[in-house]
Amino acid sequence: MPQSAVSHSPFYAHLSRLRFIKRWGLMRNAVEEDVAQHSWEVAILAHALAVIARDVLGKQVDPNSVATRALFHDATEAITGDLPTPVKYSPAMRHATANLEGEVCEEMLRLLPESVRPALRAAMDHHEWPDDEARLIKSADRLAAWLKCRAELRYGNTEFAQAATQVRAKIDEHMTPEVACFLETFGSAYELTLDSLMQGE
Repeated sequence: MPQSAVSHSPFYAHLSRLRFIKRWGLMRNAVEEDVAQHSWEVAILAHALAVIARDVLGKQVDPNSVATRALFHDATEAITGDLPTPVKYSPAMRHATANLEGEVCEEMLRLLPESVRPALRAAMDHHEWPDDEARLIKSADRLAAWLKCRAELRYGNTEFAQAATQVRAKIDEHMTPEVACFLETFGSAYELTLDSLMQGE
């Protein structure tokens, strides 16, 4: 085998530690969520939005490519940890955090054997993403956050009431046909109990 294929790399070991990084760290959670869980859910939602875009709306998009990129959308948090939204998107920090994520992405890619680096760069580096795929992933990210907030409210945790309102406002502000279709077709089922889901109500 080529040397580059067998050289030691900690890249995937870093990714495996995303399960230890908690999200929503500034808030009391009824059910804690880690970055690995969040990444999986965003990938599922992004894939759904891409399938709607392709098969319902007739757009040229590859759901598998979108899902792969969505899986890696927060990969740099294996190094940085989860930056809370009030910090990450504050006017003073927005530029700094964007630069940090870019630098960490490059640092992580350098951990890979050169032969596989281009494939992972295409998945991890947000600058490599086609605009249509980036929009779908951002929409899925917002959807995942809103569904998390809604779940916390169902568990009686009013800590997430304001976050739910703010995230939903962002979804409505950036509403797309894909998101509207997803919410109309699948959204209400998230409010059901397990028994209701099993009964197909």
